[in-house]
Amino acid sequence: MKVVHSALELRGLERPGPRAVVMTMGALHEGHAELVREGRRRVGAGGSVVVTVFVNPTQFGAGEDFDRYPRTLPEDVSLADQAGADVVFAPDAVDVYGPQRTFRADSVTIDPGPLATILEGAARPGHFRGVLTVVAKLLGMTRPSIGLYGEKDYQQLVLIRRMVADLDLPVEVVGVPTVREDDGLARSSRNRYLTTEERALAAAVPRALDAVAAHASDGVDAALVAGRAVLDAHPVIETDYLTITDPELGPAPESGPARALIAVRVGSTRLIDNRPVTVGP
Repeated sequence: MKVVHSALELRGLERPGPRAVVMTMGALHEGHAELVREGRRRVGAGGSVVVTVFVNPTQFGAGEDFDRYPRTLPEDVSLADQAGADVVFAPDAVDVYGPQRTFRADSVTIDPGPLATILEGAARPGHFRGVLTVVAKLLGMTRPSIGLYGEKDYQQLVLIRRMVADLDLPVEVVGVPTVREDDGLARSSRNRYLTTEERALAAAVPRALDAVAAHASDGVDAALVAGRAVLDAHPVIETDYLTITDPELGPAPESGPARALIAVRVGSTRLIDNRPVTVGP
């Protein structure tokens, strides 16, 4: 497996056959490994899988954890290799944004639209402008036929799909189901911030989603009451939102497929999760 740090180096590794890309900010875990394995399954032995490792400064707001975000490139390279990647592309901010290392005042960026103002967008203004712009840039640098993204960041996945469709970008966007710990907690690079006590509390997050799913046949209101009851049993968990939408993040349906989404803070760590639910009888 090759490790490269510039788009020029990456272009030198292009070969016939489909290419899959898995975009990460590093600190890789089993959830990322499953994305790589799914990419390998889809492109086959004749294709290639590229893993990008880039902690993107433009998606972090003031006071967020950009400086302390874990940077573990040697371990990331090892995990990507074991999972079946062909290339790790690890640019720095100069490679991606130029000498200013972030957006200029006159930079051309992606406007993510109104879906970026709800849920995570409401809590993190400007976040999805940074996400979609760097995704578009990395798609241009890696030139894949397939892009694989985890369903844990569900709003991000919906917005990437929307961007690719609206801008007619020549890539298939594949959502891969969330990989979970034994107690149901979604695998996340930020889980390593949790203390032992906080880690035990965090298991309430998937339990709340399970409660929502179990009561969704009784309607949206009943489902959310059940989910909040799980969280209310742990007053130290600060809930940002627990909600149900349609699969495209619109208003919740009266019946049919929907998505339950949650964001909480456990100690100083913000955790998000989601799961599909079916509303109504």
